[in-house]
Amino acid sequence: MNKVYIIILNWNGWQDTIECLESLQSLDYPTYTVVICDNGSKDDSLHRLRDWMEARDDDWAEYTAAEAETGGVPTWEQQFVLIRTGANLGFAGGNNAALRYAMARDDFGYAWLLNNDTVVDPDALGALVRRMQERPAAGMCGSTVRYYSRRDKVQAYGGGHYCSWVGLPWHYGRFVLPAFKAEPAAAERSMNYVEGASLLVSREFLAQIGLMCEDYFLYFEEADWAKRGEGHFALAYAPESVVYHKVGRSIGTRSNPRKKSYTCDYFNVRNRILFTRRFYPQALPTVCLVLLGAMLLRLLVLKFDRSVMIYNLLFGEGTGGLPSAREPRR
Repeated sequence: MNKVYIIILNWNGWQDTIECLESLQSLDYPTYTVVICDNGSKDDSLHRLRDWMEARDDDWAEYTAAEAETGGVPTWEQQFVLIRTGANLGFAGGNNAALRYAMARDDFGYAWLLNNDTVVDPDALGALVRRMQERPAAGMCGSTVRYYSRRDKVQAYGGGHYCSWVGLPWHYGRFVLPAFKAEPAAAERSMNYVEGASLLVSREFLAQIGLMCEDYFLYFEEADWAKRGEGHFALAYAPESVVYHKVGRSIGTRSNPRKKSYTCDYFNVRNRILFTRRFYPQALPTVCLVLLGAMLLRLLVLKFDRSVMIYNLLFGEGTGGLPSAREPRR
């Protein structure tokens, strides 16, 4: 049985994280270690998470990011590991701290990146592993991600398709009726990224392709990861792996420009430009035209600060300040 490291990133969200951890207790997959990576929380997350682990009477360990990077204490084998990054390293940076811990210990077959604002069905992990074993060419596998507050509605069947000409991802299943049943093969044909709320990655993918790129801080990390693995590994979808996602609890993720947070808006725009420049430079003119339309839309809904932000990213200091392409640190 392949051991799995379940990686949960926490940032000022201990209530959601503990609900997620509680749901993991019902998993029917026998061999896993849960790694909770706290990304420099400013609330009492660390105390709350320690209290939860202490109350369970389970063996657990706590490390700094530097200690975790070397694999911690080699002879210790705990079901729960808490890593303190010491700062908000973003989605990729926080998850990478836990992935470096797993890679240093080198005792696993897969790592499961799971959003802290999710809860899972008992077979969620087992189904992911089975699908990866059925499709040996796959390096990453996604779940059926449903909305936590409306469980008949699907957020994504495994992942989706990124359209390079407009710079937008479209989750597979986003606009289908609740009765629609996705076939794994159909979903896998349409996918060029795996939805990051529930993403199983193989040890082989990590060894060959590397960790997630930390240039983005928030959004587009999984699309970048899948793009770097293109031609080396396939993507898979496990329909029986069901995960319920609260969506945007930490940073106000929304599609409606009236409701999305400034943080969500900024990194979505910034990273559309960065990702396009890095992988699809021929599409940069059309992506910029789409973003000009987004700038005008924000003017219409009286989000003047957002319009200025988009203008600066397109034409001002923001464009020159975007990171250049580089290989992520392993």
